[in-house]
Amino acid sequence: MMKINISATKIEDITFNVLNALLMVLLSAITLYPFWNTIAVSFNEALDTVRGGINLLPRKWTLYNYKVIFSNSAIFHAFFISVARTVINMVTSVFFTAMIAYVLSRKNFVFRKPFTVLLVLSMYVNAGLIPTYFLMKNLHLLNSFLVYIIPGIIYAFNFIVVRTYLQTIPESIIESVRIDGGSDFTIFLKIVLPLSRPVLATIALFVAVGAWNMWFDTMIYNSGRSELHTLQYKLMEYLQSSQAQSRSASDVGSMSLSQSVSVVTPVSIRAAITVIAALPILVVYPFMQRHFVVGLNVGGVKE
Repeated sequence: MMKINISATKIEDITFNVLNALLMVLLSAITLYPFWNTIAVSFNEALDTVRGGINLLPRKWTLYNYKVIFSNSAIFHAFFISVARTVINMVTSVFFTAMIAYVLSRKNFVFRKPFTVLLVLSMYVNAGLIPTYFLMKNLHLLNSFLVYIIPGIIYAFNFIVVRTYLQTIPESIIESVRIDGGSDFTIFLKIVLPLSRPVLATIALFVAVGAWNMWFDTMIYNSGRSELHTLQYKLMEYLQSSQAQSRSASDVGSMSLSQSVSVVTPVSIRAAITVIAALPILVVYPFMQRHFVVGLNVGGVKE
């Protein structure tokens, strides 16, 4: 009887594992297919893509869609602006968010509740686009690189995440450093930041993805200075220009084979732009992912 129960348990475990694996494979395929299809479309001839039927592999391979995008040297300068903006925004936001979160996570700070309420309210109350524009104008941030950095130094959601994480640090660690003569800034640099590496890596990825994908603030605040245009804004301009210059169906039908190879359509340009914009984040993400599952390790100190 015991053998029958053990055998039945093993069958149930195997069945569960197989069904679970099949479900995960199905969900992975559903998740990855749209992006894989976009890659296939980006490497397919534009006019052939209009006919439809592109699934996992291009039907007529070409690099012309990418050649059109990278034919303008301004793209490379815009790429440098986007990288500089992303890196600076990520470093400043992580550092100052952690600093404010550390101060407002300490119970001995008298005004921690009022300041926390003010920061949280900024998540729900927004002045709107026009007041924000005039604020940037009065701060002399229009047509300036600083408009990419200063408004994004502190995000309320990231502050809440970091503060909640810092509240788990035992007070005894901080008190031991303070007894040894360490200042609050020393505690922050040598204790808080190293222990907070997982959560800081998490919000760093959030900030980096947001900064990298942002183009709307370029259009609002820096559209008058082409040397400050970001990669996303340049790609958006390419997409709009390709849509404006798209040919009618009668023009497409009268084209020769050589002409059709050197033509782009909004669909093909959009696919190539999506791949270019997503590639840097896809490269960086695997190196940051491991920090998402790393817990806080404070050693053997107990309260």
